[in-house]
Amino acid sequence: MTFIWDGVKQAFELLFEGNGDVYGVLGVTLHIAIGATFLALLVGLPLGLACGLGRFRGRRVALGLLNAGLGLPPVVVGLIVALFLFRGAPLGGLELIYTVNGVILAQALLAFPIVGAFTATAVAAVPRPLFDQARALGASRPQLAALALREARVGVIGATIAAFGSALSEVGAVVLVGGNIHGRTQTLATAVLAEVSAGEYGTAIAFGVLLLGLVAICGGALTVFQYAGEGRERGGGFPLPGWRAS
Repeated sequence: MTFIWDGVKQAFELLFEGNGDVYGVLGVTLHIAIGATFLALLVGLPLGLACGLGRFRGRRVALGLLNAGLGLPPVVVGLIVALFLFRGAPLGGLELIYTVNGVILAQALLAFPIVGAFTATAVAAVPRPLFDQARALGASRPQLAALALREARVGVIGATIAAFGSALSEVGAVVLVGGNIHGRTQTLATAVLAEVSAGEYGTAIAFGVLLLGLVAICGGALTVFQYAGEGRERGGGFPLPGWRAS
């Protein structure tokens, strides 16, 4: 037990003294997580809205693919992305292998099904008569989409936070696509793995504490939005942006 206690003390010393290596890895992790979440939202939100609102042929297939994407093995996704990014591969000319941007791409591919599936579920749970009434009042498709996002906002925010959390904690795809290069593509999760392998338990615990702190912040943010959503529902709704009944 002594080495565990020594590791914990060393970890907090590193954190409180502002160790540059530790906080540098934190910066890379946030850069990757924010970039991947942004790309995931660009793709996942429209797909989720289409599957949640639409009644088109192939909707069930699209929704099934999004749901299946929730269980994608990260290491397999990382392998596929890496194979396409290696020199001489179809996308090798982009020079994304072993770079932060390459890791962001891989993480976004893992995160967008989370955004899409959760958004579709949240939107589908909104009472259909609300959309029928909006259509009867002359709402356009963009206005219907805005209404759907407003009414399903807690679910959409939850999807965003889940995607961000996934990008924070992923290991397999980061190692395969980014190479886990210290100071360049190493994230908190992969740094824990590397430091434990090297026997540097104090540094590994420091990385772990930061990672758990970020996850706790994400969970707290979602809880705040959930309670805020409940408060708004008790206090009444908001007018639909851009139009109103005459």
